[in-house]
Amino acid sequence: MTFSLVAIWSAMAMYALAFIAFTLDLASRAAPDKLDASTDAARDARGAGIGAVAARAAAAGASTTTSSGADGADGSGRGSRGGTAVLERTVNAADGAMRSTKWVRIAMALTVIGWVLHAGGTVFRGLAAGRVPWANMFEFSLTATAIVVGVFLLVQFWQDLRFLGAYVVAFALLLLGLATVNFYVDVVPLPPALQSYWLVIHVFVASLGTGFFALGAGLSIAQLLQASGQTKRMRFLTTLPDAVRLENMAYRLIVVGFVFWTFTLIAGAIWAEHAWGRYWGWDTKEVWTFIIWVIFAGYIHARATRGWRGSRSAWLAIIGFAAVIFNFTIVNLFFKGLHAYSGLMN
Repeated sequence: MTFSLVAIWSAMAMYALAFIAFTLDLASRAAPDKLDASTDAARDARGAGIGAVAARAAAAGASTTTSSGADGADGSGRGSRGGTAVLERTVNAADGAMRSTKWVRIAMALTVIGWVLHAGGTVFRGLAAGRVPWANMFEFSLTATAIVVGVFLLVQFWQDLRFLGAYVVAFALLLLGLATVNFYVDVVPLPPALQSYWLVIHVFVASLGTGFFALGAGLSIAQLLQASGQTKRMRFLTTLPDAVRLENMAYRLIVVGFVFWTFTLIAGAIWAEHAWGRYWGWDTKEVWTFIIWVIFAGYIHARATRGWRGSRSAWLAIIGFAAVIFNFTIVNLFFKGLHAYSGLMN
């Protein structure tokens, strides 16, 4: 138990330092010299790309004859498209280089160290309990936040989301602080209903879904800020992807989270049948799990078939994640039911 708490408090210290570094990174992006340098780099790259396109078009036009005029025009079009692609890659590379500041590299290193300590503290708690460490609110807070940060780090191999670092580590730091101060309980035996392999499957998959929903909500918040036209007040927004790209990334992550949450709902029903002899009983926790599923199902359906774009889809994603947090905190603490496993009443 001592090793677990020491590791968790050490992880919180690393997350706090990472939050400061991520904040300094955003501040450095907003500095006028950084923005001017980024603009100059993009302008130079764009000029070089346009020059290449013009040169290709001129070469294609010079080789055009009366009998092959159409072919020459087609060649010019292909050259223009090729030059445009090169231009876009060059501008994106210049923009990416500007975003990779020393502060974000320091922040990511601190986040990795914090996550290793965090995961270690969670494992130590499980070893002390002799079971998986997610049987009460304190343990689930440890596990869920470790998975959220782990998903954030893993997603970096697919997409550069380091600009969400301050949001992710602040979320983990806040929840860990609340858990260690307000939700802490000693290791106790599992209630009979939790003595099942479904505890491992159901809660772990729910935590994975929560991790993807958290990132989707973060991207949706960034999307709303990007579309608000407040770049003069929040100048770091000019270094982030545009609102359309942020929305598309959020959608992809939320779809993955929705798959995990669907499995969570199904696994919970199967577990309920094993534990209580019925698949569905309209218990408060069951109802809120279903409400969350409906919100994100509506989000995906509306965006795919009704053409919901922009702020409406972003707000729906944020509301869905807020419902997840409500389900974990308010429902666990203040609603009675068969799923009252906060551990605080023991």
